[in-house]
Amino acid sequence: MSKKLLILFVVLLIAVMALAACSKEATPAPTQEQAAEEKAPASVEECKVVFGAAVSLTGKYAKEGEYVKNGYELYVEEINKQGGIPVGDKRCKVELKIYDDESNADRSAQLVEKLITEDKVTFLLGPYGSGNTFATTAIAEKYKVPMVEANGAATKIFNRGFKYSFAVLTPAPNYLRDIIDMALDKDPNLKTVAIVIENGAFALEVAQGAKEYAEEKGLEVVYFDKYAKAAKDVSSLITAMKSKNPDIVLGAGHLQDSILVMKQSKDLGLSPKVFGFSVGPTSPEFRKALGKDADYVLGAAQWTPELKYESDDIFGTPQHFSELYEAKYGETPPYQAAESAAALIAYQKAIEAAGGLDKDKVRDALAALDYDSFYGKLKFNEQGMNIYKPMAVMQNYTDGGLYTVWPKEAAVKEFLYPFVPWDQR
Repeated sequence: MSKKLLILFVVLLIAVMALAACSKEATPAPTQEQAAEEKAPASVEECKVVFGAAVSLTGKYAKEGEYVKNGYELYVEEINKQGGIPVGDKRCKVELKIYDDESNADRSAQLVEKLITEDKVTFLLGPYGSGNTFATTAIAEKYKVPMVEANGAATKIFNRGFKYSFAVLTPAPNYLRDIIDMALDKDPNLKTVAIVIENGAFALEVAQGAKEYAEEKGLEVVYFDKYAKAAKDVSSLITAMKSKNPDIVLGAGHLQDSILVMKQSKDLGLSPKVFGFSVGPTSPEFRKALGKDADYVLGAAQWTPELKYESDDIFGTPQHFSELYEAKYGETPPYQAAESAAALIAYQKAIEAAGGLDKDKVRDALAALDYDSFYGKLKFNEQGMNIYKPMAVMQNYTDGGLYTVWPKEAAVKEFLYPFVPWDQR
């Protein structure tokens, strides 16, 4: 190699080394934030909890199913405003996966299996109604996925030794007790009761519980009969009840049943001193369907906005939950919405206690849960039932409002008594 070529090679080598040094100096050192992002695993950014449910959005229970869905969605909206559920040292966003079970128990079970096996949801929420809940809890147990449900009150759901199902609501046999207590507190001279029943798991348990409790209180049950779940005409039962001239008429069924019984009671002139139902009168739809004919009618309630509960959960009080619900949906929340939101509160507290999303650890935390929420006590017995929370009673008032009238410490209006006969209105 000539001397000139050697000199040229050395010059070029020095130039390349200088350029490399300049490039290195021009690249800024990563910031602390950038370094943290590079080190952070993708799982932190993608942390989420997916709750799945099959809910009745069409069919007989569509209105109640709408309330259930509303309660679920309101919780999700509020918890995500806070960054999600605390899980260990991070927060996980919450998502919902909801299918329409068409008010059909078999369909509900099929959809819950799909949620587990295809959608891979983290946890399960319940459907609406005891029949659908009975079917879906069997699927949850099969796959060992926890289900917290808020709208299946029949005790038969929990008499099968299952370990993965929990209910936040008061069991069915206790539904009508408070209406009986309130009526007797108002008029100790009441003597007789008639009970009309939808032929379904929930309603049959409600009715049997009411019958036994009424008899314990010294009342005579003069009528006790059922009608088909899809009944469009109960006039024969109304006529039979009218012949017994009962002081109290109690209906065990759902929203559409209570509307039907009231319409045909007016047509046939059935006018007891007290009309009360397990489900229906506490729903805004009841007043919409009946207008002034809803006046005086009593409804059992798992929860009301006037109850005096206080909590450190995201809703805090029944009043605050009611305000949030009214702002979002434009109406006073029915108890089905509140108890559905409470199911997610139960999950949140169990996940926090478990420190993660492991299904068995969360199941164990649910079994040990003892928490005072905006909805009331969340605590489960060995079967998974919440036997620790009382019921309330609401009445459709003559001013068009719906008010808590029992228990006395939560009442915002006096119990209007007696029911004014149809021919005197």
